[in-house]
Amino acid sequence: MRKAILTVLAAISLAACSSGTRPLHDMRSASGGPDEFTVMPVAALEIPAELTLPTPTPGATNRVDPTPKADAVAALGGNPARMSAGGVPLSDSALVAAASRNGVQSDVRAVLAAEDAAFRKGKRRLGLFSILSRDRYFKAYSRFALDAYAELQRFRNLGVATPTAPPAN
Repeated sequence: MRKAILTVLAAISLAACSSGTRPLHDMRSASGGPDEFTVMPVAALEIPAELTLPTPTPGATNRVDPTPKADAVAALGGNPARMSAGGVPLSDSALVAAASRNGVQSDVRAVLAAEDAAFRKGKRRLGLFSILSRDRYFKAYSRFALDAYAELQRFRNLGVATPTAPPAN
């Protein structure tokens, strides 16, 4: 009887360790194959009129890289060259100016990644529950979670025009 109980407990423990589903925020590929969303078709290769290579420009785009927005503007009869002024579309220039009015930090992604790693490391706890729980993403950031329905009601109380929302479950 004791062996049967231990066998059942071992099987349950092993089954709990093999979760086949991953949360949506885990963007890593589960297979060893290529990711079909990273493969993009490019324009056909062309032999240029001159066979001299242009000098490389750091940050410049490849001539065969797809440009779906510019292609759509050209297909609708617009001028794709007017879409950007200095790398920022003209329609977004006021937004970029307002967002960068206090300065722009060039290494913001690296700084945020380091701060996030330190924050999650501080949330780690030793013990049985931290060993068994695989994904503590939502637990670590629960303090920063936004209640969408409470915010919707707050905006409605302030008189802000808000779209309809599905009922809360």
